[in-house]
Amino acid sequence: MQHDASDRRSGTGRLIFLIGPSGSGKDSLIDASRERLAAAGVEVARRVITRSAEAKGEAAHGVTPEQFETLRAQGAFAMHWRANGLDYGIPVQVDQWLAAGRAVLVNGSRAYLAEARQRYPDLLAVLVEVKPEVLRQRLRARGRETAAEIEQRLARNARLQTLADPSVHVLDNSTTLQATVAALFALLDAEGVLPRL
Repeated sequence: MQHDASDRRSGTGRLIFLIGPSGSGKDSLIDASRERLAAAGVEVARRVITRSAEAKGEAAHGVTPEQFETLRAQGAFAMHWRANGLDYGIPVQVDQWLAAGRAVLVNGSRAYLAEARQRYPDLLAVLVEVKPEVLRQRLRARGRETAAEIEQRLARNARLQTLADPSVHVLDNSTTLQATVAALFALLDAEGVLPRL
């Protein structure tokens, strides 16, 4: 479904729900795109995560599980989920941005996609994908998981890939980050998320 950017300015903005396996380069893609997204008026949501160490890969806010539960109970999150033993929350501020007609990029979760779609039916789902051998190398290089945990992640990724959803746009991040950034902006332009100059 095509969207005209002028329609977006007067109404609800569009949620860009970025998903992909751990190690696929979502954080790097967001960081490399951040300045250009801001220039285009696209907000980037800052996740809340229940492990401070996770925050070193992205501009996340690390909290304890108790703090996360308090925030959740207070209604601080527009979306929240649990993955790989961690809790993730997207601040309710995204709803204010969307209501103001701004597009918002969220570092999401494949397991939460269906629920996110119920809440934001117009969301643009974007899957960052890498070839298994590249993913294995990246996971080893970052040193957060054991060899067994890496293989479990790869197996989970293979299972999720078999559940392909034709409404999810795929970006291959197996080559250069610059190529993936270019592909992301081409997609956002094609979907009418970026303003027409």
